Amino acid sequence: MLVTGAARAIGRATVEVLAARGHEVVATARDVTLLAGLPAAHVLALDVGDPESVRAALSAAGELDAVVNNAGLTGYGPLETYPLDSFARVLEVNTIGPLRMAQAVAPSWRERGSGVLVNISSVQGKIGTPLEGAYAASKHALEALSETLHFELGHFGIRVVIVEPGYIAPGMKHADDHEGPAVYADLHAQWGGTVATLTGPEGRPGPEVVGAAVADALEDPSTPLRVEVGKDAALVLQLRRSLGDVEFEATMREALGLTW
Repeated sequence: MLVTGAARAIGRATVEVLAARGHEVVATARDVTLLAGLPAAHVLALDVGDPESVRAALSAAGELDAVVNNAGLTGYGPLETYPLDSFARVLEVNTIGPLRMAQAVAPSWRERGSGVLVNISSVQGKIGTPLEGAYAASKHALEALSETLHFELGHFGIRVVIVEPGYIAPGMKHADDHEGPAVYADLHAQWGGTVATLTGPEGRPGPEVVGAAVADALEDPSTPLRVEVGKDAALVLQLRRSLGDVEFEATMREALGLTW
């Protein structure tokens, strides 16, 4: 099985958990030097936004029984002034990248009659949040295409699983944040303090909980289409399902102390 974005956090932990449970793992990242020390059978350079890189990596990897699409970008900043080229890059990596990987492996899996696609989404795949519009849009789209793939490819014995983590330590890298106009400074300050409220005194769980959820999904054919990971994810997504828009917004504003 192959894991994208394996250099750090969820991707790295997923490789470690899978290897510990006896799976032969191909770990990939744009920079293979960052994969040093991983218990992977193979390490390969892979940029999911580059079609040629995808072709080369999959050719080198050989036959796979599963692909875990984890590579991702954050996309943080107010949408009013968010650079459209940056927005397109987030979609390219977070949404089109997993589809590109799916299209590359689906034909042989369809003929074989088996294969598993695990797409790492997020709570933001169901909920749009302040200052995370680009990321949320990419994950909403990932959820939609994953569900469609579930219906289309399930007919051929190919499973699709969407993993929806909440806030997970150490968090994603924010190398290309867009601060936006000064009028959004108060929103930045308010939203920046919401993580501690949602995760509680125990803080963010480690990325190994997502790795374990991925391993469970790969090993258990009865895994449902969507798997929530983290108490905060379960709480927020349950509220989203049970409340209307007005009630959900009011509940979250009160819980998080948002006055924006």
